[in-house]
Amino acid sequence: MKPKTIPMQTVVPDRLQGTDGIRRETKSAKDSECRGSTPLQIFLEKGWITEEFMELYVYCYVKNQKKSAAPKKRTIVIGWDPRDTSGNFTEAVVRGVRKAGGEAMVLGVVPTPLVPLFMLHNGDDGGIMVTASHNPKDQNGIKLFLPFHGMKPLPSDDIDLTRNLLKQNFDAIKKLPLKGGRTDCQQKALALFQHFSLLPENSWIDSPDTLKALILVVDPAFGALTGIAAQIFKEAGVGKVLEVNAEKNGAVNLRSGVGDLEGCPRITADMILKPAGLFHSHKAVVKLFQLGRANQKSAESGRKRIAGAIFDADGDRFFRLEYDPFQDTLWVLSGDETAILQARHLVSRFPGKYSLYINTVESDLNASASAKSMGLTPLLTAVGDKWILLKIRLALLQQKLSTLTTHKKLKNKIASLQKKGVTRVADLLNLEASIPETQTTTKNDFQVLAVGSEETGHNITTAFLTLPNQKEMSIYSGNGLKSALNTFAATEHLATTLSPKRYIQSVRQPFSPGFKSTLYTYYICQELFCRDSQVWGKVKRLLFQSAKQSGYSAKTRNFPDDPDMLYISLSGGKAGIFVRNSGTENKISVNLRGRKLDAGKLKKIGLEVLKLLFSLLKNRDNLFYKLELYALSQIASRPVIDKELEIKNQYKSRLINEMRKQNLIQLSLEGNRLTPLGKWYINH
Repeated sequence: MKPKTIPMQTVVPDRLQGTDGIRRETKSAKDSECRGSTPLQIFLEKGWITEEFMELYVYCYVKNQKKSAAPKKRTIVIGWDPRDTSGNFTEAVVRGVRKAGGEAMVLGVVPTPLVPLFMLHNGDDGGIMVTASHNPKDQNGIKLFLPFHGMKPLPSDDIDLTRNLLKQNFDAIKKLPLKGGRTDCQQKALALFQHFSLLPENSWIDSPDTLKALILVVDPAFGALTGIAAQIFKEAGVGKVLEVNAEKNGAVNLRSGVGDLEGCPRITADMILKPAGLFHSHKAVVKLFQLGRANQKSAESGRKRIAGAIFDADGDRFFRLEYDPFQDTLWVLSGDETAILQARHLVSRFPGKYSLYINTVESDLNASASAKSMGLTPLLTAVGDKWILLKIRLALLQQKLSTLTTHKKLKNKIASLQKKGVTRVADLLNLEASIPETQTTTKNDFQVLAVGSEETGHNITTAFLTLPNQKEMSIYSGNGLKSALNTFAATEHLATTLSPKRYIQSVRQPFSPGFKSTLYTYYICQELFCRDSQVWGKVKRLLFQSAKQSGYSAKTRNFPDDPDMLYISLSGGKAGIFVRNSGTENKISVNLRGRKLDAGKLKKIGLEVLKLLFSLLKNRDNLFYKLELYALSQIASRPVIDKELEIKNQYKSRLINEMRKQNLIQLSLEGNRLTPLGKWYINH
C-alpha cells in the first residue's frame, strides 16, 4: 500500500478504509484539539473521527454512487447502533447524504444486516451503517453497502472513494443546502426483519415446538439488537428467554458481547468469582451459571438445555455459550464451532444439495478439514466477511455459466478473477450482466454455499427474501441473529437423536480442534507494517529463521485480497503463522494456527515475533500508549485492583481490557499483576 502526499502535506494511503469501512476514536469537531484542522487532517494525523468527517465521507459515497446511476435521486438506507447518544454523528451522516442529493431512508437503531436487507427489498441505491461493531464505546465508524446484491466495497472501490474525498473542500460542503429528503422507515424495517428472520427457510425452525426445551440468555451488548433479538427468539418458540445488557445507554460492548469471549474456549466456575474471576462482571455469563445450576437436573436428563446468544453492538456477530450440567462449566462456541454445527445440519438434512464451505485464515485449520470430511469443498479467504461474500458471488456466477454450453470466454474470465482476485464490485456486476438468463433457473439451483464463516462470529448462510413484486431472491450477509437461530435449530434437532452427555460432547466440540492462538500489540504505527516495508522484512526474516530452528519448512503464501498480510505456511500447510494489521482497531496480530502437537513450537515463535513488534511499532505519541506505560508502572511494584488504578474512568475499562488482551497483565486475588511479558515490556 504505497502512500502518497496531498497538498496539505499529510501522507495518506491509497485507501482510508480498513477491513470493513472506517473506524476511529471519536472526537467532536468543536473540541479545542480539532480547531484549525480539516476533518481529513484530524482523521489522519490525530487518529480521530469527527462528525464532520462522517458527513464528508458519506457525501462522497453518495456522489460516487450517482456517477454510474440513472439521473434520479438516490435513495440511501441509513442505520446505526446506539453508541452515539448525542446523535451528533448519526445526524451528520443523514446530513451528508441529503447534501449530496440523496434521499435518506432512516432506520435509526437497527442491526447491521437489516441495512442491506431493507436496501435490497426496496431497490434502494446504497446502504450506510454507523457503527464501530465490536469496538469499545469511545469509537465509531461507517460500514457501506452497495446495491449489487448488498456487497461491501472492495479495495478499488475504497480507493475511488478515497480519491474523491481528497478532492473535496469541506468548508464548501458545510454551506450546501439539504437537497434530498428524509423518511423515517424504522417500523417498516423492523417488521421486515422480524418476518424475514422467522421464515422457516431462513430460521431452519420446523415447528413451534423445535426450541421449547431451550432456556436462553440473550446478550445484545447494549447494542442494536436490544429488545429485537429477545422478541424474535420468543416468537420463534424458545421456552424461556432472558435478556441482559439491554439498556440503550451508549455503553456498547462494555463487559458484554462477543469481544470478551474471543480466545476463551471454556469458562469455568472460578472465573465468575469476585474479585479475581475474569468474568465476574459479565452479566450473561453469571446469569447462565445461575440458570444452569437451578435447572441442573432437568439439563442432565435432557428435558432442558441452557444456552446463551451473545452478540456485538451492531448485531452481525454471534457466539454461543452452552452450559454443561455435568461439569458446571460454560463452553464458548465461536464462529468456527457454530459454522460446523450449521454445515453438518444442512448436509445431513439435504444430502448433495450444498458444495462450499468458506472460511478465513483466522479459523482453526481443522474446521476446514471437518467440512471436507462432510463432502464439502473448503475455500480459504483473507480476513473480512466481504471476501466470503466475494467467493460466494463468484461461485454463483460460475454455476450459472456451468448450465451453458457456450460462453467459453466468460468462463475463462471467472477463472482469471478467482486466481488473480477481484478488487472492484463493478467487475462482478458487468460479468453477471453478460450472462444470459436461463428459463429453467429455480431457487434450489443456486444452493452452492453451505456456510461462510469467520472465527470471530460472522457466519453467512443462504437466506431468501420476497420482494414487493413477489419475486424471490437469495441474499447473503453476516447476520448474527440468523446464525443464532440456525445454530439452535441445528442443535435442538441433534438433541432429539443423542443422549444428554453425547449431546453436550457434540455441541461443545463439533470438530476435533487444532491449536489456535492470537497475540496482539495495541497502540501502534500501523503504516510501518505493509508489504515489503522495513518492518515487514524484519518480521519475515525472523519467522523464517525461527521456523527453520523449530524444524519447519517455510513458504510465503500470497493472498491477493490482502497483500499486506504476511502469511507463512509451515510444513506444507500443516501449520501457519500470519501477521496482519487489524482493519478495525489500532493493533497488529500474530496468528498461530496448527495441530495440537505444534503448540509449543508455535508459541515460542509467536512470542519472539510479538516482542519484535512491540519494539518496532509502538506509537509513543499515542495517548493510550502513554496511559499503558503509566498503568504498568503502578502495577510493577504491587498488585492493583481496577478501581485503585490511577487512570481516568473514561479510559480505564478499555485500557485494562486491552492490556489483558496483550497479555501484559493478569488478574489475581490481590489485583492486576504483571505477566512475564509485561515485565519484559517495561524493562525494554
